[in-house]
Amino acid sequence: MEYTTQMDAARKGIITKEMEIAAKKENMDVKELMEYMAKGQVIIPCNKLHTSIEPNAIGSMLKTKINVNLGISRDWKDMDMEIEKVNNAVKMGAESIMDLSSYGDTRTFRKRLTKECPAMIGTVPIYDAVVYYHKPLKEITSKEWIDIVRMHAEDGVDFMTIHCGINKATAGRFKANRRLTNIVSRGGSIIFAWMEMTGEENPFYEHYDEILDICREYDITMSLGDACRPGCLKDASDISQIEELVTLGELTARAWEKDVQVMVEGPGHMPMNQIAANMEIQKTICKGAPFYVLGPLVTDIAPGYDHITAAIGGAIAAASGASFLCYVTPAEHLRLPSLDDVKEGIIASRIAAHAADIAKGVKGAIEWDHQMSLARKKLNWEEMFDICIDPEKARRYRAEAKPEKEDTCSMCGNFCAVKNMNRILDGEIVNIYDE
Repeated sequence: MEYTTQMDAARKGIITKEMEIAAKKENMDVKELMEYMAKGQVIIPCNKLHTSIEPNAIGSMLKTKINVNLGISRDWKDMDMEIEKVNNAVKMGAESIMDLSSYGDTRTFRKRLTKECPAMIGTVPIYDAVVYYHKPLKEITSKEWIDIVRMHAEDGVDFMTIHCGINKATAGRFKANRRLTNIVSRGGSIIFAWMEMTGEENPFYEHYDEILDICREYDITMSLGDACRPGCLKDASDISQIEELVTLGELTARAWEKDVQVMVEGPGHMPMNQIAANMEIQKTICKGAPFYVLGPLVTDIAPGYDHITAAIGGAIAAASGASFLCYVTPAEHLRLPSLDDVKEGIIASRIAAHAADIAKGVKGAIEWDHQMSLARKKLNWEEMFDICIDPEKARRYRAEAKPEKEDTCSMCGNFCAVKNMNRILDGEIVNIYDE
């Protein structure tokens, strides 16, 4: 090959088939897309070994993409059920699946994903190391941590969350400035505990260049994990979060020096009034690298409804520059999501992403809404169902309360403003009670 990674190809002026596919999806000239990729502002996560993938590009000027977290746990071991969730997620429009498996035969599940799934596949090697080595945390060696990264690369994953921003310096600052909810990142808490027990530097930070060499070899996108993301509103935008972000900015530049694609992970729990500012800070420190956010969740008091709190924050974040939304389900903070939870989370995230795309003027975004408005004006229910984001639910709701007349709904009946305005403007007589 004449290039190593998609970023390397872009810098050399080589248009890859992945760029062509992604540019077509974005209604963008492929050369314009390539220019953004050369600067690191757009990425196409696409491992050379993931042959079933349908490439997508991620960047703030593009359609906002969404990620779905799934995986096997000690309390939920049904691999077939997780695969069903994966398939449903792809059908519902998720561009990315993140395998967060933390129990059992994780490698078989991961390989099945990269063999069968057309979405981008992401993983967190820190979780898998604990499962794979099956020994006390402090006995895992630096080499073993890195070996897991290579294993995931060989298995075909497209991006990896690597918690390399929490080094000894940032960990010391965290201990000196204690938080209400400490570290809520699973990967961050694991590597922090390992550093505390062994006294050693974070191996993902210490051996960062070796990890970049692996990523360059397989064209894996580095997803720089936010170990110190805030886990409650009180901890938002604190010194630990910001200091880690500064480190991630430095690590972004080092990755680009080796033509490795990068995205940067962000909060977390955060009040609405802080979200836009956080997006601007990230864009400045990380030089426009795509920002991947979990939520942000704009309030802490809604277990069972956190897909809504996340959608509110996600819409603001994406409108302000975030590129990639990690979905949150109603089961967040409570349990592993069911099939229904996954659907609710995906729909909420897609609504947030689309609302943001309208706000930032993504080409073609608002046309979808114009189509719906025209169908509503015509009171064409079947057309509305075909256009809407969740046709099944819309059809079911109407069927559950069927109106007396087809050109109305059971809410307004003959009082329907749309129906009456259509008629009066056509010169007809409107007699609401006599009809």
